[in-house]
Amino acid sequence: MTDARDVIAARAAQELHSGEVVNLGIGIPNRIPGFLDPDVEIFLHTENGLLGVGPRPAEGEVDLELIDAGKKPVTLMPGAAAFDSASSFAMIRGGHVDTVVLGALEVSETGDIANWMIPGGKALGVGGAMDLVTGAKRVIVTMMATTPEGEPKLVPACTLPLTAVGVVKVVITEHAVFRVLDGELVLTELLDGATEETVATETSAPYRVALG
Repeated sequence: MTDARDVIAARAAQELHSGEVVNLGIGIPNRIPGFLDPDVEIFLHTENGLLGVGPRPAEGEVDLELIDAGKKPVTLMPGAAAFDSASSFAMIRGGHVDTVVLGALEVSETGDIANWMIPGGKALGVGGAMDLVTGAKRVIVTMMATTPEGEPKLVPACTLPLTAVGVVKVVITEHAVFRVLDGELVLTELLDGATEETVATETSAPYRVALG
């Protein structure tokens, strides 16, 4: 693949299992449905109140009343449900969302996540991310390995304002899959022809290697 974000999304799709209720964040996670195995049936959930979200509508078939949390048009699968955002967040806070896939600005070696603001920058508030990462049974982070300035996003400790502590289970970058196991960051897979040396140069957090 020529687009690194597609590499991440395609690998993240392999982490999702039939029967799961899954919430996808904006950005890279929104690419995941295009890479799902047709035999994998997941139920996509949105914070604004949809369960059973389908693919993006074709041009000319957009229903302005059907949008996801990022205000993008969506379709509904047979049997889908629509409800208010209070009910949607009750699902999240009640532990009824199996997996959330979202982006991050930083992830620490112990699974802390910072993904809602950069000090001095524009921020609308932590929003639903705080509820999702603490309410979902499993948190998967999909992100480029480094910032636009080339600084690692996998760090020993987050320096940006935290969204939650110790919640991340899997981190997928364009070059690697990491898992947080018993509070330790573990490199379990290399992606897109990357080498261990490549991953080491773009990761400042200490980690253990357990490939294959």
